[in-house]
Amino acid sequence: MQTSDSDGVGKSQQSLVFFDLETTGLNQSCEIVQLAAVSGSHSLNLYVIPRCRMQRGAARVTGFRVRRQRLYLHRQLVLTNSLREVLVSFIAFLQMLRGPLVIGHNIRRFDCPLLARALDELDLRAEFESAVSGCVDTLPLAREMLKDRGLQSFRQENLVRELLGVSYKAHDALEDVRALQALFSVLQPTPELICRHRFTLDTMENKPDVKAAKSKVPCKPPEQRTLWEDFRQTGKKEDKATS
Repeated sequence: MQTSDSDGVGKSQQSLVFFDLETTGLNQSCEIVQLAAVSGSHSLNLYVIPRCRMQRGAARVTGFRVRRQRLYLHRQLVLTNSLREVLVSFIAFLQMLRGPLVIGHNIRRFDCPLLARALDELDLRAEFESAVSGCVDTLPLAREMLKDRGLQSFRQENLVRELLGVSYKAHDALEDVRALQALFSVLQPTPELICRHRFTLDTMENKPDVKAAKSKVPCKPPEQRTLWEDFRQTGKKEDKATS
């Protein structure tokens, strides 16, 4: 288990948790390999050995390999936890932040259904749902906000490149959530827009219900401009290092 935190995180930043999974493939029967979350400077990054084989395409993109019941990332051995330990740690992280919104890119159609299946399997769904205020998918949110920008792709790495002017190490869950947190601070969606895209594990297959969203959750976005500036500076340093 790898975590980091800081006493400098304001209460407003603790209301949002950015979340991502890396998995063995892209279908709904695949399994979790990495779970990462970040809220301000608090972060969680955990790995688990999947029970099914890594699909070749997923292994090529993420760099994960399983050999002799050990997990390797870009040929480096990583410490792992059981799936239960990973989920319990994630729930504890959410509880520490007192009912945050869980935010991710394309999570309504992919990450959250996989997460829900794992939570159901280990009888942890109720604990997760009581720890959060709901979920928001930044993919449809960005499509609505940026529909007049003429963007060719709404993939997260493309949005980060277009709006922040940097590239980053995509397909690593921790790097993805750090980038998404910076991206969200630039998008600055209104509370109404956030509420319109809010869903829960029970409602994720339904179309957004604006009235229900407004009545169930306060969605005032925090000020995170400094996080964007920090991420942008980091991205520029990485670009110089790889050029």
